[in-house]
Amino acid sequence: MNKTAMFFLLLMYSFSIFAQDGFQFKNGVNKVSIPFQFINNLVFIPLNINGVELTFLLDSGVQQTILFSLEDKEEVSLKNIEKISLRGLGSEEAVEGLKSEGNLIEVQGMKSRSHLLYVILDQNFNMSSHVGIPVNGIIGYPFFKNNLVEINYDKKRVFFYKDNNRNRRRIDRKYGKVAISIEKGKPYVKTMLVIDSVKITGKLLVDVGNSDAIWLFENSIKNFTIPEKNYEDYLGQGFSGDVMGKRARISEFEISDFVFKNPIAAFPDSTSLRHVNMVSDRLGSVGGEILKRFSIILDYRNESLFLRRNKSFSDPFLYNRSGIEIMHSGMRWVQETLALQTVSIVVDNMPARADKTPSDFKYKFELKPIYEIANVRKNSPAKNSGLQIGDIIKTVNGMKAYEYTLQKLNALLRSNDEKWITMEIERNTQVLKFRFQLRDIL
Repeated sequence: MNKTAMFFLLLMYSFSIFAQDGFQFKNGVNKVSIPFQFINNLVFIPLNINGVELTFLLDSGVQQTILFSLEDKEEVSLKNIEKISLRGLGSEEAVEGLKSEGNLIEVQGMKSRSHLLYVILDQNFNMSSHVGIPVNGIIGYPFFKNNLVEINYDKKRVFFYKDNNRNRRRIDRKYGKVAISIEKGKPYVKTMLVIDSVKITGKLLVDVGNSDAIWLFENSIKNFTIPEKNYEDYLGQGFSGDVMGKRARISEFEISDFVFKNPIAAFPDSTSLRHVNMVSDRLGSVGGEILKRFSIILDYRNESLFLRRNKSFSDPFLYNRSGIEIMHSGMRWVQETLALQTVSIVVDNMPARADKTPSDFKYKFELKPIYEIANVRKNSPAKNSGLQIGDIIKTVNGMKAYEYTLQKLNALLRSNDEKWITMEIERNTQVLKFRFQLRDIL
């Protein structure tokens, strides 16, 4: 999977998002600043759930607050539980889950009382291995509904502002305003695209939790065909299974007065979308690869989006040229050898003298990440070199794989240059070596 295209959409058989109060300022607080981790164009924030701190993906594309990967957080106590079925993006059937009402969520100067949570029980649904940090949940509409919420990608902070005249004047002075509509708890914006010289205008979901630039639904666009230069890819993981589709460059994307040339769009197949109940006239989504080029402020109450371009605005649109997708598949103890220095001191009516020579060694053991190939794209450089799903990566370009973070490995494979990549991998207890070149097929 293109782990940079991680997204999650969820449909419940029964839910009530509008009954929740959402986040409120604590007494005496007027502004809240929350640091976030920014990985693969996605925003991860700390939230305290009933007294236990967990890590959440911030996602304007979901209506609910969802928990998963709680096996190492047994101390989390959930209120008023009942069993339900969950269904969403993906080609498979519904999964078993829980509904929990009356929970308390806190973050610094904010709190949300009587918070509704949905819990995915399937431990195979695991976002952590795809981003390289522990992730316990996703939060959407309740986070945004009450206040002015800024996502500042440069500062890597989320800000809550009280809706008052002072904050309004500052925002109006520094940001461009774009009208949006809030439908079923999600924000939508009108945009313009140019694909093979054809102009297309339509409504896209503003999806902070989708790290691609743009998603387009082929069946929602009249007389449309995917650009000839494209490739099949694994686009992401939904609640109902894997999402497959194609990727291609489009000529132009415009939001408000901001224009982007040659962004990469993803086109999910119709099977993956069959459980998604679309709002009318929706053509797709605009995601983190576009949004990260701004500081954005979402104002759900007044149906407004505020944009201010940042230092990433003109960055090129890159993609994984290798054809392999890498995931974090656990930890292992690694033995490292350290040289010991011996110090000799001689004192006999002579000045003290220190003579340092390496004369011994000691061994240090540390837990290091294991990286595994999770997917290999058809007809890609990695596939043609012989790499396979399940291969454990030992070295990359002569460096131990565990010396990289998952994000740095992904960045290496998304290079704008046609670099050569050498990998040593472990397969069935054998260590094998492969070499391939990153190639631009778009």
